[in-house]
Amino acid sequence: MTGPLHQRIRADIEARIRSGEWPPGHRVPFETELMAQYGCARMTVSKAMAALVEAGLIVRRKRAGSFVARPKVHAPVLNIPDIQSEIVARGEAYAFRLLSRRVRAADRDSPEEVELAAGGKLLELDGVHDAGGRPFSLERRLVSLKAAPEMEAADFADVPPGAWLLEHVAWTEAESRIGAVNADAEAARLLALDEGAACLVVDRRTWREGQHVTRVRQVFPGEAYDLVARFGPGA
Repeated sequence: MTGPLHQRIRADIEARIRSGEWPPGHRVPFETELMAQYGCARMTVSKAMAALVEAGLIVRRKRAGSFVARPKVHAPVLNIPDIQSEIVARGEAYAFRLLSRRVRAADRDSPEEVELAAGGKLLELDGVHDAGGRPFSLERRLVSLKAAPEMEAADFADVPPGAWLLEHVAWTEAESRIGAVNADAEAARLLALDEGAACLVVDRRTWREGQHVTRVRQVFPGEAYDLVARFGPGA
């Protein structure tokens, strides 16, 4: 193509990404390699790479280099997304790794836990959702065993906790809070990120006919997930 060299570098890399030659997670050549390949200055390569980052095609990781970005999961704000279905729908292998589980009483110093337990026990679950063999989301979930007693026996080998609840416990009301955090040491390790990397956090509670069923916190790498809402002026 004609035009500035930085545009040609960007176009060459973008073509490899969109054709699938460079799949999600593929390491893009270092800037020094691209400088040698195209016979240009670092500023030219940096301009091309910055444009690819802005377009959401690559992500930069401190001390590791640049990598092809994974396609974002687009989750509707006004619904409860099924992470497993969304990852499979975009053509990536899905897995859920259960890190810990325990049945316990509510923390009496936490009004939210006391309300969730409603006099019964809580099932506490920690896990990681994987997409294409890479960590996609951390999940910490509390479930009222009074609202979903059968869940205590579920092993989540084939169906993750969220999908299990969607399948077995019809919800009638939900509350979601969306925010941003920087990955702490544990989140960075489990999500394969640099400590301090930008992450999106979704805190959600659901009820069935006034009965509190579950509360969950999910943490996503900032480049992997976004939330979408479509509504009219009277919504």
